[in-house]
Amino acid sequence: MHKWPSILCLVILPLFCSAQNPLTDLADGTRSRFSNKQLVIDYTLSIDTADLSFISVQIKLTNISDTFQLAMYAHPLADDKYWRYIENLTIKNDDGKASLSREDSALWKFVTQGHRATVNYKIHLPAFKNPHSASKSFLTHSGGMVGDYHNLLYVVGQTLAPCYIHFQLPSSWQIATGFETTADPYTYYTTSAGILLDAPAMIGHFSKWQFQVSGVPHTIVYWPLPNASAFDTSALVSNIQKIVTEASNLFGRLPYKEYFFLLQDDGRGALEHNNSVTVGVPSKDISKNISDYNEEIAHEYFHAWNMLRIVPVEYTIIDYKPLQFSKSLWWSEGLTMFYADLLLRRAGIPYDTTTRTQHLAELVERYINNPGNHSFSAEKVSMSDVAPPGFLGDYFASTHLQGELIGDLLDMIIRDATNGKQNIDDLMRSMFENFSSAKGFNGKDVEQMAKKICHCEVHSFFEDHIRNNKMIDFNKYFLMLGLKMSNTKKLVLDDFKKPAADKSVFVWNDAATQTIKLWITDPQSCWGKAGLHTGDVLLKMNDAVVTGTNAFYSSLDKLKPGDTVIVEIKRNDKIIRTEIHLTSVYEILVKIERLSNPSAKQEKLYAEWINGK
Repeated sequence: MHKWPSILCLVILPLFCSAQNPLTDLADGTRSRFSNKQLVIDYTLSIDTADLSFISVQIKLTNISDTFQLAMYAHPLADDKYWRYIENLTIKNDDGKASLSREDSALWKFVTQGHRATVNYKIHLPAFKNPHSASKSFLTHSGGMVGDYHNLLYVVGQTLAPCYIHFQLPSSWQIATGFETTADPYTYYTTSAGILLDAPAMIGHFSKWQFQVSGVPHTIVYWPLPNASAFDTSALVSNIQKIVTEASNLFGRLPYKEYFFLLQDDGRGALEHNNSVTVGVPSKDISKNISDYNEEIAHEYFHAWNMLRIVPVEYTIIDYKPLQFSKSLWWSEGLTMFYADLLLRRAGIPYDTTTRTQHLAELVERYINNPGNHSFSAEKVSMSDVAPPGFLGDYFASTHLQGELIGDLLDMIIRDATNGKQNIDDLMRSMFENFSSAKGFNGKDVEQMAKKICHCEVHSFFEDHIRNNKMIDFNKYFLMLGLKMSNTKKLVLDDFKKPAADKSVFVWNDAATQTIKLWITDPQSCWGKAGLHTGDVLLKMNDAVVTGTNAFYSSLDKLKPGDTVIVEIKRNDKIIRTEIHLTSVYEILVKIERLSNPSAKQEKLYAEWINGK
């Protein structure tokens, strides 16, 4: 899931992993374990094309306790709080004696008799508009996306109960979802609430293509807007198939029985699921360059291993309460970024004109030029990934960037220590084999696996750069491949080749207070030195009321070095006016070159690394 300072983000529902081989006897391979007292949950999702503002949900519960709770799952990385949109919640049973009460924002208590109950409610959807979020439920006259944790309540304490889900849709609409099919094309089955809450359904009119890798079926679905631009569909399918093939080659097998790529026209963002992924892929973009979204698709797909099965320990439960922040997203997100780049290079899919060395230099530049990236440990930045602005004070840092660089350096350490016999692939496979289970992993587990793979000392590396914020000495690691880094300082220019103003500030809409707030990303910037802080409510710029984020950025874009801006903010009920004197800004440019006389070992390791082996 990619993250950007505007709090886009979009992972995960990794919480429902089972052991590598959960079977207990031969018959388990062909049956589900039921008893005549087993709770069975039957969901029905209904769409009324006369009113697409809501989704109707019915839940029939058989063998339910006479007192039970239903809740809406709080996704650890993308909790959209759809409990806010639940309306007309009711319960009934055969004798009419049933009641409900709300116990928390996302939790309800129900009382019934006879161990049976029917619960009904509606999800009143936010108005659909483009661009839309590719991870959230929406409906239009040509289809949409429904289901998963956005629409479905689960039975608290019964997350392993089998579930059926029936769709009542217009007869001409298709369905694409990771649920197990049944004899009825509109009815699906899942073995647990975990899978139920992690399988969105694309519905409506869409294009569909299929391919197989290692005998496993994969389906690509593309939901278009009415005015969709034409694009090279064969290249889209071919690229995705190559990505899947490289991932299969890496791990030796695929961890699912079937997989769905749910792509949406003019969608924004993405979210990974157990055996599917939702990605916004605007047709107007890929009609110009079919490779525009290869990296994002590869990234989200790789989460099928590194997030959904290699699960951070903090994300191993289903809960309606927001989960604690994870310290391990540098691995889950960062190493996934690392492999998104590497799988595309191995597959020979063009998406970027840089060599691997140039790509590495760009990562280092971003690390150096944003002080937040080297002011906080990888674990601290991991925790900030889903925290509101202000978690890192007046800084912004990227766990995706930090983690990708850590992946590069661990790869170099392992290659050097084993004379090229092992590399980061071996570490990733070992993490999959040892932590693809319900227990989850933490940073110490990664450290122990890395030590086991390279038979070398890695504790100081983890202490310095993962648990603490020691600045990385890149040349120490680059030297292992016969590389050296140098840098130069350069004045940043704008699109017109003139000095650019320091614009290291963002704003966001705070829905809770319905205000526009500042996000300072460097306390040493002209914005920070003027006394502004992350969380300040922005009221005016040069005495003009700031009506929205677009208005702020429009004003910001016009600024140049030497300008003065008078900003009016509110902090702790106090109105403050301050002047910001815009300064120019410098950046560090990084160059990575090969040593003039590398050793035979350095030459060998570099040749394997540069070719993505």
